[in-house]
Amino acid sequence: MSEDDVPAVSKGKRGVKPSGKPTLKTIAQMTGFAITTISRALNNAPELSQETRERVQKVAAEVGYLPDRAALRLKTGRTHVIALVLEPDEQIYGFGSSIVSGLSEAVRHTSYHIVITPLFRNVDPIEPIRHIVRNRMADGVIFSKAESFDERIRFLLDSDFPFVSHGRTLWPDPHPFVDFDNETYAYGAVKRLVQKGCRKVSIILPESALTYTEHLKAGVARAAEEAGIAYEFAADVNLTSPTDLIRSYVMKRTKRPDGPDGYVCASEVSALAVIGGLNDSGKVVGKDVHVVSKQASAMFAQFQPGAETVFEDFADAGHHLGSLLLRRISGEAPEDLHYIAEPKFEWKD
Repeated sequence: MSEDDVPAVSKGKRGVKPSGKPTLKTIAQMTGFAITTISRALNNAPELSQETRERVQKVAAEVGYLPDRAALRLKTGRTHVIALVLEPDEQIYGFGSSIVSGLSEAVRHTSYHIVITPLFRNVDPIEPIRHIVRNRMADGVIFSKAESFDERIRFLLDSDFPFVSHGRTLWPDPHPFVDFDNETYAYGAVKRLVQKGCRKVSIILPESALTYTEHLKAGVARAAEEAGIAYEFAADVNLTSPTDLIRSYVMKRTKRPDGPDGYVCASEVSALAVIGGLNDSGKVVGKDVHVVSKQASAMFAQFQPGAETVFEDFADAGHHLGSLLLRRISGEAPEDLHYIAEPKFEWKD
């Protein structure tokens, strides 16, 4: 037991929940620890034992302790806020709620809370980032859809402002990020389609500026070339296209003699549109044509008969985003602050 773990002499009756608004002193009276130890335990100070931190945090949760954020900002210069920038569409399709769920777990036993900053259509993605940084509205920021040469990252690096991006970039400077190995996913998906007998595969890609677009293209091309089959990247539509447009595109391609007999889908929404277009064309998914898609929610399984899926865990991504950002805020260098989730292929024969 370290010196900080030794309980202080308490003037109150230990273990009895005092009345009134709970404070650090309240928790100290209930646990017997010094107020400085309580404060450090609530901030997950690594020099304290895990047992001490868990005990203090459990009591704080039981009494409903909330830090005085105004006092904290005056004392530390920090807001104890994490800003999460989300587009409205990301909320609708479940990405946002899953990210928030994981992020909430990461900050659960800390003094930090989460503020969601919307990024609306027709607004430059860097604008909400500039607003957060220039007004010191948070101690760190998380955002998604990282581009290959993302100006948000350049701005945040130049501003020395803590952040973690969901997705990688091609900037030479190291920066914290969380990502899914989309190249491995696309490679494995095409290999599965080859096993199913497909001779030509297609994929509807994200917007060209996004880094993971190139990762998906590389995975598809490598697997198809190894197998000696044809492949194509869908023209005229991408993942942001209206689902009716994707559905219509698939119908038109299916009616042509050189139409694909296998599809790799990078999102659930696009997969449903692809499957709808195939069904409308009279094709039976899983028999005439095969589909492999990412899956992020249990609901998708109710609407994708015949398709095979690979799970992408956005809640897990949110947890890593939060954990890495807290480490960056505490002063850790960005070189080792990254995480890439590997896809798990669990095919059912």
